[in-house]
Amino acid sequence: MTKLFTASQIVFTKLTRLAQTSFTVAIALNFSLLPSLAGDPFGRSQPHQIGDKTEAAFKAIFQQGNYPEAERHLKEALEKEPNEPLAYAMQASLAYTKGDLTGVNNYSKQTLAAGEKLIANDPLRGNIYTAVGHFFEGAVILTREGTVKGAPQALSRLRQVYQYLDKAEAISPQDPELNLLRGFMDLMLSVSLPFANPDEAIERLDRNAAPEYLADRGIAIGYRDLKQYSQALTYANRAIKATPDNPELYYLKAQILKEQSRREKSQQLIRDAIANFDKALTKRSQLPASLVKQIERERNSAVNQLNKQGVGAKN
Repeated sequence: MTKLFTASQIVFTKLTRLAQTSFTVAIALNFSLLPSLAGDPFGRSQPHQIGDKTEAAFKAIFQQGNYPEAERHLKEALEKEPNEPLAYAMQASLAYTKGDLTGVNNYSKQTLAAGEKLIANDPLRGNIYTAVGHFFEGAVILTREGTVKGAPQALSRLRQVYQYLDKAEAISPQDPELNLLRGFMDLMLSVSLPFANPDEAIERLDRNAAPEYLADRGIAIGYRDLKQYSQALTYANRAIKATPDNPELYYLKAQILKEQSRREKSQQLIRDAIANFDKALTKRSQLPASLVKQIERERNSAVNQLNKQGVGAKN
């Protein structure tokens, strides 16, 4: 119980911090928002359909890293596709990047309600997004109450998250959408705890998750956090090859190169990191302001690191 309690604190705190810096919740929260798109890129034999506006918002965020465009599509999605839980989940993510806790709370509740309603017609996705709704509500609790005070309630939410994911897995254990979501969650948990093994989560993402560029992105993040930088770089490059217009991927690659340069004391690697920070910042207008500031801070840190090694770099 103590380990599980500690794990809940770590996973929610870690994922919340990641959302603040880039990932999508993007990853922390964004990774929880992965949809079954119209046309179903997961390759299911029986595709699950969602609305065109929700699909367009998904592509804007995960393929293009274009948040203003995603917001435009989501505004229409909430009007025309009111029963799609993904639309509410993505709105919750965007509200979080703006520091709008009230918005996160409201959209989290709507995600949960829409997910529960969907169970009757689509139990697989209904259970997935009911889990997502509980996850968001746990993140809201920790953000509002603090880690110490909010952890007991967050632990309860985390249990519910996995209960509903287990129900989804019982329906379709090899479903690519489910494995993408659960793979991200399991990986973030495993890299945070010394007694956990991330290999199973990485294998889940590598074998059964789709679309591949999102699975590759998750694996790259996992290997980055495990300080296995060569493997992280391989998967980051794979994600970039598939979605070269997304500036967040160049930010991720820059982070990996920066840390690798520290280990190897390589001036060329730190130069490459700075180049990738710069590439991400060429599309600053389509990224959240908080993320742009974070990229700039890390870019400046990389320049300082290079200067300390006695090699000049232009700011």
